[in-house]
Amino acid sequence: MTRYHDTEWGMPLFDDRQLFEFLILEGMQAGLSWLTILNKRAAFREAFDRFDAAKIARYDGRKVRGLLGNAGIIRNRLKIEAAIANARAYLAVRERHGRFADYLWAFVDGRPMQRARRSWREIPVETRESRAMSRQLLRDGFRFVGPTICYAHMQATGMVNDHVVACFRHRELQPARHLRQRGSFAIT
Repeated sequence: MTRYHDTEWGMPLFDDRQLFEFLILEGMQAGLSWLTILNKRAAFREAFDRFDAAKIARYDGRKVRGLLGNAGIIRNRLKIEAAIANARAYLAVRERHGRFADYLWAFVDGRPMQRARRSWREIPVETRESRAMSRQLLRDGFRFVGPTICYAHMQATGMVNDHVVACFRHRELQPARHLRQRGSFAIT
């Protein structure tokens, strides 16, 4: 967890496939610890074709049965079926809106929200932005994307800087330190 926190969590992410991966993994994490998901991430990548949405969207009953038998991943039928539905929804969103990154980052106006939390106890489990993201994702056919999952996704992918102010990562993830601007969206 320390390595993930120190190198990955909260780093602004603009790659469509990686954003899709995190969305699927956040859904898989529902009711479980994030450490469980991190420990299984390599197995998830292998089982889900490196999160290639076009391939996942074509999964059939035989593939679902194979995933349900894969001890390396979370073997929950609803979550697996949601991942397939989410791949289809992801492809539809990209067809309608272009980049998935632009679609998701629009919920924070294209820039990481900077917070100044003094304690992890101050960090909410959902926000107005995560509720809006959840509503839109659900309308667009995504599943396992409630406001708490969306907020966890926003935190993990750097849409919000929720490192407490005493954490070295809080300062490192200030916009001037790692972003350059192009248009209205921040690009790493």
